Amino acid sequence: MQRTTITIDDELAGALDAYMDSTGAGSRSEAIRDLVRRGLSARPEAPADAPCFGIVSYTVDQSVRNLASRVPQGRLDRHDQAVASLSIPLDHTTSIDVTLMRGPVGDVSSYAEALFLERGVMHGTLNLIPVTQDTSAHSHEDGDVSHRSHTHLRVRSGF
Repeated sequence: MQRTTITIDDELAGALDAYMDSTGAGSRSEAIRDLVRRGLSARPEAPADAPCFGIVSYTVDQSVRNLASRVPQGRLDRHDQAVASLSIPLDHTTSIDVTLMRGPVGDVSSYAEALFLERGVMHGTLNLIPVTQDTSAHSHEDGDVSHRSHTHLRVRSGF
């Protein structure tokens, strides 16, 4: 077994203690091991190259040094994958941000994971929606199928 030291704020320590009380965990180490196992098992089992949309939601403490410029720059660095973003101010320093990404699971996941590790980013969640591209000729309102072949995204039930 390896020894790992972590630093958490008082509020998170209180939440961890409440989790211990509700689950019967004998120590903080036991509780953290349980939470880490659950977190790792909740990760989607999807091929890294599978196409998807990813909905990335998180809170941002805008007062953390340079975070207010790093988060938008991260989206700009992936301008070909960032479809849309929304930022909702909650108070004078905190916002809830939602970013819709498009691309391979590996790219979307790595963007989200790097973002969630930023100091000042909390409550990060990534929801992946599997899609496939379908190119087929079909009729639209004018009934002409000969020149209407184009790509549609189809939502899949799983990866």
